[in-house]
Amino acid sequence: HVQLVESGGGSVQAGGSLRLGCVASGNYFYRYCMAWFRQAPGKEREGVVSIDSQGTIQYADGVKGRFTVSQDSGEITLSLEMSSLTPEDTAMYYCAADYSIGYCHPLTMGPEPYTYWGQGTQVTVS
Repeated sequence: HVQLVESGGGSVQAGGSLRLGCVASGNYFYRYCMAWFRQAPGKEREGVVSIDSQGTIQYADGVKGRFTVSQDSGEITLSLEMSSLTPEDTAMYYCAADYSIGYCHPLTMGPEPYTYWGQGTQVTVS
């Protein structure tokens, strides 16, 4: 039984930084795709960044240069450092994972390829 548990998030002023974390448990993670998605009120869930078991990273255009994903392969902890935050980054952020293949589909495919989801953590930028 796979579980994804997010941490971090909160409220910050524009221009500030936040760090999100996601710990995965319950599976053998030699082959995976993990990602961060976000969903603002009234909007569709959109991909922010993904990383696969080969280390390939995809960033959404709107976060390139501001967000950085990292991973602790020993514990399968996925972190997201967010800087230069703007009110447009305000959303519920979700950790997602898929273990059926060893690579990630393009972020533009949306949430469908992902089987497992965390409960979400709120990020508010004012």
